[in-house]
Amino acid sequence: MRFRNVLKFVLCAAVLVSASFAPTAPRVASAAPVQASAAQRIEVMRSRLETMRRTLNSAIAGLNAKDSDKSGAEEARARLSGLEKEVSSVLSEVNDVRAKQERAERYDQEILSKLETSVNDLDTRVQAGMRATIGERSISGTEDSKKKKDGRGFFSRILGMGGDKKYDELIGTVAPGRDRQLFEDAVKEARRSNYETARALFGVIINTYTDSVFLPLAKLAIADTFYLEGTTSSLIQAAQAYQDWLTFFPTDPLADDVMLKIAEVEMRRMGLHDRDITNAVKARQRLRVLLQQFPKTSLRPEAEVRLREVENNLAAHNMFVGDQYFNRYLRGVASNPKGAQSRYREVVELYPNYDRLDQTLYRLAQTYVFEEEPDEAAKYLQQLVSNFPNSEFVEKAREQLTAIGAPTPEVNKNRVNFRPPPGPSMFGKFKEQVFGMTAVTVDKNGILISNDSKGGDRMEEVLRRGDGTAPDTTPAARIAPARNVTPAPPQQTQQKNTPTIQPTQPGAPASGSDPARSPATQPVTPATQPPTSGARP
Repeated sequence: MRFRNVLKFVLCAAVLVSASFAPTAPRVASAAPVQASAAQRIEVMRSRLETMRRTLNSAIAGLNAKDSDKSGAEEARARLSGLEKEVSSVLSEVNDVRAKQERAERYDQEILSKLETSVNDLDTRVQAGMRATIGERSISGTEDSKKKKDGRGFFSRILGMGGDKKYDELIGTVAPGRDRQLFEDAVKEARRSNYETARALFGVIINTYTDSVFLPLAKLAIADTFYLEGTTSSLIQAAQAYQDWLTFFPTDPLADDVMLKIAEVEMRRMGLHDRDITNAVKARQRLRVLLQQFPKTSLRPEAEVRLREVENNLAAHNMFVGDQYFNRYLRGVASNPKGAQSRYREVVELYPNYDRLDQTLYRLAQTYVFEEEPDEAAKYLQQLVSNFPNSEFVEKAREQLTAIGAPTPEVNKNRVNFRPPPGPSMFGKFKEQVFGMTAVTVDKNGILISNDSKGGDRMEEVLRRGDGTAPDTTPAARIAPARNVTPAPPQQTQQKNTPTIQPTQPGAPASGSDPARSPATQPVTPATQPPTSGARP
């Protein structure tokens, strides 16, 4: 029986592997950049609307629990209730579109843009409404104002938290020092993976305690909750939330951390090299801007490791496309190898630290041999022999140099012991094909909130920052990554025609511009940045 089960497993695995590695139609051009899919856009809107609805319901519950019949409280209840009805109405429309999407029914795609506009407008109005009702939700200082009308708070009921009333009182009323308590409770909820609850609590700080030193931290913590959640729609929201934070706080000591985290968001969404490379391109842009804007950042070793992984993915994409052209020429479908030649040359010139550069050099030389350009072929064969003495292609390169009549160069002394890194195992390839994602070494913890044992140490620094006991000029020590971070080796060949970013002044960026957007869609940075205080947590 055990042998039969093992045999079944092996046969199933073989079928999956054969399906994963089945030949596909040649892709001879890189995929055009695409935006989030319709399903992802719908999930993002649902998440935002659910957060707004929870925040409004908790504020309304706090007002209902107060023994006050003042006209101001009545007006606040009416205003928040009206907003809650609007949010519920738009959420119902979004759910209808989602149902059609799941049933594969046809619908007008323009409705998504209209709904997104409505969600953005509602978000602005909900924040304004929460700020406008701060006075009515403030504690009056009497015992009667702290009593609840029933034994169970509304916010507790909608979160399934039994008779716990503390969040109703925290969110429904305003008092000095509550911002810190809200922040601490929100962090605890985030660590329990109660991300919606955490975001609602952070949102109260943002909308109610507008002068709190915890306000920038709360905005950043919301982005962390999306990042920790890790779903596709959550990562989209995380990237937007981090970028918005960077727009408003570009000179904060955490600006370089946020720029790295945005790049890691794109890396977590990065697909295999034979698929869409939009996220890889964005990640590379983010990392290069980070290294330009913060040349002395302590994150440089990690950023360089990330950049090398992303560039490997982009180089492998060009190799994949070049191989399609190369094979078409060998089969006689294409009249010349120019298509393959341009792709291989791009890899050599733009990605000199590519793990399979020896293979690229050999194939690039082959294209020039086919075109009877021996001088060009010899140039790349000599680079291969000199810099990759242990490559599987080196003997063939020596033979072709002899046939061409070109001299064979001596081995570069710095590269005598260099060996190309091993490729992924068969199981590794199988996993990549099944999940469609490339393996990367991103840190899956947030900037402020972590799920590991080190999160408490970092949060102590965050709370010290909120107390004002840790000044901006004394950044807290950064927690070491939980992995080995090794810098990229020296470049193997000299880069040619490599696009460069214009150098900038050291320090924080002048604005929170998004390098992945076109200039016309860049966010406008306010002339006066909100002040921040405290050390780097």
